[in-house]
Amino acid sequence: MNTKQKIESLREELRQHNYNYYILDDATISDYEFDIKLKELQALEEANPEFFDANSPTQRVGGAVTKNFKTTVHDSRMYSLDNSYSKEDLLDWETRVKKMVDGEVSYICELKYDGASISLTYENGKLLRAVTRGDGVQGDEVTANVKTIHTVPLQLKGDYPERFDIRGEIVLPIEGFLKMNEERVENDEEPYKNPRNTASGSLKLQDSAEVAKRPLECLLYSIVGNNLNITSQFEGLEKARSWGFKVPQEAKLVSSIDDVLEYVEYWDEHRYNLPYEIDGVVVKVNNLYQQDELGFTAKAPRWAMAYKFKAEQVSTRLNEITYQVGRTGAITPVANLEPVQLAGTIVKRASLHNADQIEKLDIREGDEVFVEKGGEIIPKIIAVDLSMRPVNSVPTTYISKCPECDTELVRLEGEAKHYCPNYKACPPQVIGRIQHYISRKAMDIDGLGGETVALLVKEGLIHNYSDLYELTVEQVIPLERMAQKSAENLVKGIELSKQIPFERVLFALGIRYVGETVAKKLAKHYKSIDALMFASILDLVTVDEIGERIAESVVEFFNSEENRQIVERLRSFGVQLEISAEKLANQTDKLKGLSIVVSGVFETISRNDLKKLIEDNGGKVSSSISSKTSYLVAGDKMGPSKLIKAENLGISILTEKAFLSKLK
Repeated sequence: MNTKQKIESLREELRQHNYNYYILDDATISDYEFDIKLKELQALEEANPEFFDANSPTQRVGGAVTKNFKTTVHDSRMYSLDNSYSKEDLLDWETRVKKMVDGEVSYICELKYDGASISLTYENGKLLRAVTRGDGVQGDEVTANVKTIHTVPLQLKGDYPERFDIRGEIVLPIEGFLKMNEERVENDEEPYKNPRNTASGSLKLQDSAEVAKRPLECLLYSIVGNNLNITSQFEGLEKARSWGFKVPQEAKLVSSIDDVLEYVEYWDEHRYNLPYEIDGVVVKVNNLYQQDELGFTAKAPRWAMAYKFKAEQVSTRLNEITYQVGRTGAITPVANLEPVQLAGTIVKRASLHNADQIEKLDIREGDEVFVEKGGEIIPKIIAVDLSMRPVNSVPTTYISKCPECDTELVRLEGEAKHYCPNYKACPPQVIGRIQHYISRKAMDIDGLGGETVALLVKEGLIHNYSDLYELTVEQVIPLERMAQKSAENLVKGIELSKQIPFERVLFALGIRYVGETVAKKLAKHYKSIDALMFASILDLVTVDEIGERIAESVVEFFNSEENRQIVERLRSFGVQLEISAEKLANQTDKLKGLSIVVSGVFETISRNDLKKLIEDNGGKVSSSISSKTSYLVAGDKMGPSKLIKAENLGISILTEKAFLSKLK
């Protein structure tokens, strides 16, 4: 056996031992013997660097240092899940599902692990990259750190696809978490708050050798990609397990919603017996064709629902009510609490939302209140313990002036919140708009953070986001914690933002009610800022999904002389204020005004590409057939009920080939 063969043989043997120990929980070799073989492989690899393999078992010990984690776009978006907190929510979801798909529906029930979401990409059986969820569209590449986790296979086995993503959760088992905290207490260090935050923080440690010391695990639950030859979620889990992934055995295939509810009840009672923390159950439609039929909303798949177990609840004292001013001028009252432990973290503050909520709860300073985390990041107060109310308690009077600039507050008819109308000079509004402009989902300006924005405004260097483009290295170096290199990176990041496409620039402008999805629709419809700027309310409400409130807000924004001047300055600096010629070349109005339903499996084009093709040509993709449907594009394995409904309503039914020909 030559050196190369010896290295390959050792790698394969160590991979198998690793799989037996960490995946099957069935060690076939002692730790000592494993370490001896690993050291032998390390010595051979160091002596023969020409045989280096980034996915060798020796790479799990870590050592790579990452100072800046690269932002990477996911091949397929990582959606969040809709949450339910009652059995009624699950029953309503099942009713919606059965209305939209044909035939019997079976479900996969999986435990909802409380960790850090991860997407692993494999190519030719080797781990290519590991990316955090981020905002769902893009995340941070943390490959070097994830390679240290033994339950992440570096080399697959079996009949795996050429390239695919597999999604899962990085978790810290409770036993490992408690052991880590024991060591920290012994060393007079602050103990970690909870397993989830510790797991998430581990992925962003700069030294992968430090990550390797932590007993992290990766539990996988979803395969994504093209030509996977998988027809159901259950089959996908079985295949993933056969390729070498750690797929939880607790997942269960059931045939009715009653079985789902039984599964939920069982794990609500037995969750504390698990080695990991869970906060609920995820229910998915098992059949992947039916999943395709159901599709997605803007934020979540229609074919899945997360059932969250009842939130932990504690009581504590409300010391003071203060008020925050947001970037749009919205006032949010905040309860400042006596610190209390809740769901693994120390809670000191909770949102009170608005004046109506304060009045509804009759909440007062000095009250004993009940606080819970019900699937929200920010804890909320759900009730007041009136039996504990002090005798001298005084009802809360909502503030009438802005706490930051002393301007008289306004509350528009139909609005829940009060607003500070001092748009131009109220500091939190000015700073907040610029912070929104530079954020990842908007202009994504590297090297510029929220604190630096606040400093720039405080020093009078910028007054609005268009001023960013005139900043020089010399101007920003004197700022606190700023050095030559960081100043250069900041200016470079601002320059690179000029390449950000129009739809994200539109979102970045911070027009009230214009979120990511609305910005995309407006950009697609109007093509340029000029066309949008002169659109009337009547014109705007004709755009798909644009209501009167959004239309009024857009018109109000561009009616402001100051906003128009800022837009003109952005134009002069080269910011993208229209859809690029390349994008325009792929868009037409051929399907304008048409509502099209896509159903079935297609041969020459994927379902998602077909939907994009419809939207790029001005059409609207609808999930269900109605009298307003223009066409039904029918693929293979389409459900019979859609076909019958289309025929009864006299809707044109096109094959994939006929539709593509029609479009040409």
